[in-house]
Amino acid sequence: MKRRNFIRNGARAALAMGVMFLYACKETKQPASAPNGEVAETTTKTPAPFFKLSLAQWSMHKMVQDDGVDPYTFAEKAKSWGFSGLEYVSQLYDAELKPLGYSEAAMAAFVEKSNAAAKEHGLQNVLIMVDRQGDLAVDDESERNETVEKHKKWVDAAAAMGCHAIRVNLNGSSEPEEWKSNSVDGLRKLASYGAAKNINIIVENHGGLSSNAALLAEVMKSVDMDNCGTLPDFGNFCIKRMDPEDYSKGCAEMYDIYKGVSELMPHAKAVSAKSHDFDAEGNETEIDYVKMLQIVKDAGYTGFIGVEYEGRELSEEAGIAATRDLMLKAVKEMHE
Repeated sequence: MKRRNFIRNGARAALAMGVMFLYACKETKQPASAPNGEVAETTTKTPAPFFKLSLAQWSMHKMVQDDGVDPYTFAEKAKSWGFSGLEYVSQLYDAELKPLGYSEAAMAAFVEKSNAAAKEHGLQNVLIMVDRQGDLAVDDESERNETVEKHKKWVDAAAAMGCHAIRVNLNGSSEPEEWKSNSVDGLRKLASYGAAKNINIIVENHGGLSSNAALLAEVMKSVDMDNCGTLPDFGNFCIKRMDPEDYSKGCAEMYDIYKGVSELMPHAKAVSAKSHDFDAEGNETEIDYVKMLQIVKDAGYTGFIGVEYEGRELSEEAGIAATRDLMLKAVKEMHE
């Protein structure tokens, strides 16, 4: 137990050091030649990152779903790990909200408790990732309209929490043209409601046809609404699984991740830094973070980037720390 606490405390200390680097320019002394030929010291500065860093609550879903950690400790934990923004995940509150039918009173309690925790720890509510509320791209229009209605309570919650967006999924038809038409219809209806609340409706590449970035970009162009956009995720570009019931069997059809992020960035209102495994140097084994962050920067994006660790080798806390450290290292390498 003492060793475990030591490791945990060490990870937190490392994150604290990372925060100092992230939000301030770091001065370093480097030798330089003086006029008399002697070595003099000069001061250089590493530019601050072009983005702000938030934590996707899914990074701690095992803590909540398997270990019984209270999801309302999200702000406290994110603060201790060095983050400034919060990206909530609706399904992590299902145990509390679903039995009550997501009633107005239940949703109001969710908002009140979340706001209180964020305020106590000085963090910013960024967005809510909404899951399990129906399919926005389903063929049946009545079902699609019902899904839009189910999402409205989350738009209201996001507005009451000071978030700028809700993230939605575009599940439904597997036929590209039908999926595109259905997606445009569902998004326009929901975005129209969101516009009145000053809330963005953003779509993540999240499997199926939504992971076909070119097709999703076409949807955005067809919707053509200022408050409807994308949430490019560095790692969710599997269009078709070998076995939809068992993700461990791998991907049967994968979209190029760098091409995909590039195509989605013109419509991006949030970005997700996905991670799974790391090598001995702390690099993600399947994603070049320097390359990805350069794509994001070149698109002119300066908002929050959410850390979303989904690996199995490290604990969630250690994986969050490793992803955070990798973000910091990648920023530094971009300026070298």
